[in-house]
Amino acid sequence: MPDHPFSPSTTATERTPVPAFDLVIFGATGDLALRKLYPAMARRDDEGVLPPESRIIAMAHQARHIQDLPRQIEARLTTEGLSAETIARFMRRITILQADAHDPGSFAALSAILDRSPHVRAIYLSTAPDLFVPICRNLAQHGLLDGGARLILEKPIGRDLATAQEINDAVARLIPESRTYRIDHYLGKETVQNLLVLRFANTLFERSWSSRDIDHVQITVAETVGLEARAGYYDRVGALRDMVQNHVLQLLCLFASEPPNQLEADAVRDEKLRVLKALRPIREGDVSRSTVRGQYSQGSIDGKIVPGYSDELGHPSDTETFVALRCEVDNWRWAGVPFYLRTGKRLSLRSSEIVVVFKPVPHSIFTNVAQEALAPNRLVLRLQPNDGLQLHMMMKVPGSGRLKLVPRTLDLRYDTAFDFRTPDAYERLLTDVIRGDQTLFMRRDEVEAAWAWVDPIIRGWQDFNVRPFRYPAGSWGPSQAIGLIERDGRSWVDPESS
Repeated sequence: MPDHPFSPSTTATERTPVPAFDLVIFGATGDLALRKLYPAMARRDDEGVLPPESRIIAMAHQARHIQDLPRQIEARLTTEGLSAETIARFMRRITILQADAHDPGSFAALSAILDRSPHVRAIYLSTAPDLFVPICRNLAQHGLLDGGARLILEKPIGRDLATAQEINDAVARLIPESRTYRIDHYLGKETVQNLLVLRFANTLFERSWSSRDIDHVQITVAETVGLEARAGYYDRVGALRDMVQNHVLQLLCLFASEPPNQLEADAVRDEKLRVLKALRPIREGDVSRSTVRGQYSQGSIDGKIVPGYSDELGHPSDTETFVALRCEVDNWRWAGVPFYLRTGKRLSLRSSEIVVVFKPVPHSIFTNVAQEALAPNRLVLRLQPNDGLQLHMMMKVPGSGRLKLVPRTLDLRYDTAFDFRTPDAYERLLTDVIRGDQTLFMRRDEVEAAWAWVDPIIRGWQDFNVRPFRYPAGSWGPSQAIGLIERDGRSWVDPESS
């Protein structure tokens, strides 16, 4: 029997073999590594993608973590539904070492393991950004950034433009940009990648992808979780730095970019950079009209009472857990089209989606139907959960009586359109690093352009004392966010649970 025509084993990506590699993870005991990195690699292992000689070296900061880490990894992989055989095979790939980011001598053991290894070397810094530079310096001192080594930097890159430039400059002195991979896992999601296919492989959509036919665009990234284990980190950064500067702006860039001349890393990233540079700045007094800060208070999620942010944190705080923005892209394609962005914690549903609202028909020939009853077409690109596309359009109700129109939905979801599992974003991105493909990673000028746009908003909040409005957990944010869009005569399209 031939492979299923849409099986991953028959795609160009999977036909390109993954070379043998050594993946070094700093921050190996952290939340990201346990929840995402080990499961991603274990699933790739389970599917036979990883060469048998490939290794994972987990770098723990403290010796006491080394003994407990295997149990934690195994427990996590068990909850992911992987078999005992798969877990046992994967655990044999892992070596756990201790290293202090500020102690060059503690990198000697890592150097000994990697010395003269012929494998592709990928080093993942899943740590706080203030540790990026000292770790890189110690790696360079031991020659571990030589020989084609690839460096993966987890977001956020800094906390503002100045610190991002400082990190980027220091890293650039030790390893070239061509081997630096700044990761944003949203770019690895199937629906995000499908944006390129939707636009540039279908003339139906690309011809209407502009201010001529689109009324406005909404981007929502909603979480139901609160602080979890990130309280110390989150209270220092807030939703704007944690989500908008990277995830949300990357979605906007891919949506609004011009067609690249080819599907090649720098061609795609050049077009994203042009969007960032065309974003109209939000400065000074504009922050009150074009932004909304929010912070969740006590409420209900899935029928359970949850505490407010300050109660969860343990002390009062003005850190925002919700942001809504109205922004515009000042170029020929998007002139006059507002982009409404929102993201937050403790919202009604966990959902990430882009909603494209098209302009209404200019004139209705259906005299028995009120103009306002003709719902504008909407295209919904859902990233999570239930990844897929939905096209909302008007249809005739069957029957020979008086003509009656109703809105109906064409629904294309990955779980029904394909008969195989959709890979997790980190599965795709980690193997892209090993293959040497930078297309879905951020270049330094992208990161810095995003900070250059975000920084004035933060300064405006500080200068005008813009404090967060409260919203109950389980809602869609503060009422002021509704006012932000309704001032323009529009309304938020809230994600659906199904």
